[in-house]
Amino acid sequence: MKNILSTKKLSEKLKVKLENKGFLVIEKKFIKTKTLKFSIENLNENLIFTSKNAVKSVLPFKNEIISRKVFCVGSKTKKLLEKNGFEVITSAENAKDLAENISQNFSSMRFTFFCGTIRKATLPQILKKNNIELNEIVVYKTVLKPHKIETKIDGILFFSPSAVESFLKENRLNDTTCFCIGNTTAESLKNKTDKIIVSKKATIEALIKKCIKYYKK
Repeated sequence: MKNILSTKKLSEKLKVKLENKGFLVIEKKFIKTKTLKFSIENLNENLIFTSKNAVKSVLPFKNEIISRKVFCVGSKTKKLLEKNGFEVITSAENAKDLAENISQNFSSMRFTFFCGTIRKATLPQILKKNNIELNEIVVYKTVLKPHKIETKIDGILFFSPSAVESFLKENRLNDTTCFCIGNTTAESLKNKTDKIIVSKKATIEALIKKCIKYYKK
């Protein structure tokens, strides 16, 4: 039996899926997010979201911003936006791809980026390099919640660079296999381990599937 640590709480369905394949699943929330106070007075015509946390933070202002066009990262972020009535013009698997798409096809537009306190610089840097007007509104903060893991772990499910940072505050990777939800998360493990597996899609479901497949070999 393999011990798998998830750095966030999984849905019961996904946890059972792992357990049915013979895994012992340990769940610990290594980060939490908190909505900040912010103003939406200086919005541009188009909005950018790179996480569900940012979407959830701005939903109280939905009526004021629902008419604006939206660009986003991730299928789950897109699904949440559309569920709440937003028109998503385009989405991408990661911030780099979204920024390059905007630069190539929407360069005359002006954008507002709703983000967290520790957002990656990738998207703003690419847009500014291409002279695309962008302002940022920080709508939530990420708080690290380190836990000391005493049990021997065979694999770890990482869902963000913040979770990697939080885990490493109290633990070592040793020879543990790290399963990452995307390239940005994987990059945060560079020079720390070479046992990195990245899911094909940036979804929890795809990451679980990758983990099961890896140990099936």
